[in-house]
Amino acid sequence: MANYYCMMAGLPDLKLADAKPALSIPQMKEQLAENLTEGDAKLMFFYFLRWDCENVVRLLKNPDAEIETLGNFSAEQYADMITSARELTFNVHRYPAFMSVFIREYEYNKEKSGFFAEDAMLFEYLQFALQNCKNSMMREWYRLQLDINNILTAMIARRNGWAVGDYIQGNDEVTEMIRTNNSKDFDLGFEFDYVKELMKIVDEPDPVQKEKRIDAFKWVWLDDQTFFEPFDINAVFAYVCKLDLLHRWEKLDPETGKETFRRIIDDLRGEAKVPEEFVR
Repeated sequence: MANYYCMMAGLPDLKLADAKPALSIPQMKEQLAENLTEGDAKLMFFYFLRWDCENVVRLLKNPDAEIETLGNFSAEQYADMITSARELTFNVHRYPAFMSVFIREYEYNKEKSGFFAEDAMLFEYLQFALQNCKNSMMREWYRLQLDINNILTAMIARRNGWAVGDYIQGNDEVTEMIRTNNSKDFDLGFEFDYVKELMKIVDEPDPVQKEKRIDAFKWVWLDDQTFFEPFDINAVFAYVCKLDLLHRWEKLDPETGKETFRRIIDDLRGEAKVPEEFVR
């Protein structure tokens, strides 16, 4: 496994309480392009594919929409992807197959009740990353995203009296337990310690505070996963994830955001431990 000591040592430290990251994601992508091995660059492809997926949905809704430049593909490639998917009955192999299928089926799905294009594409993206990424820690990260989305959605749905099964996505151990258990935590707390913290998060009435607590939870998880190997590709991946989280909150009031995140991190480290055995 490659060691990225020189690159990581030269990067600014990241703290969740930072009001403005000292490094932009485009700048980080330049660092990755200059330093990663070919194999590790292929692993990072999956992370940046999320922006490609968001761009495709944006363009399907509005062909003239402004796109985000953080993905793997260019505007010309998006146009080719969409045109090819619509005109051909087979998948265009130069692009991930799930994207071609999503594009081809979009016109049939967009008017369906309960269809939310962004959520549907995010699910397909996470499934693709889980099935194809060859790095176990990264797969755990994508699985965590999927599980968090489903668990929080299920808890909110039940609280509002909705049919839980109508709102969760996928067929795996977690979704099966959600669909078949009526206990407060769907009996997930016996299998996954992190569910205990999610139970606290879902009880947060302020939606902004709830989002902050979710991101703080993810930050602590990334720290725990990379504590003993701070210079390998997993640490690089964690750095990119953290940078992404920071840029989500870049427009927060500096002092308010700093104090909020410091308190949440202290609570997480003091009251909850993300299990080392969180591997599927």
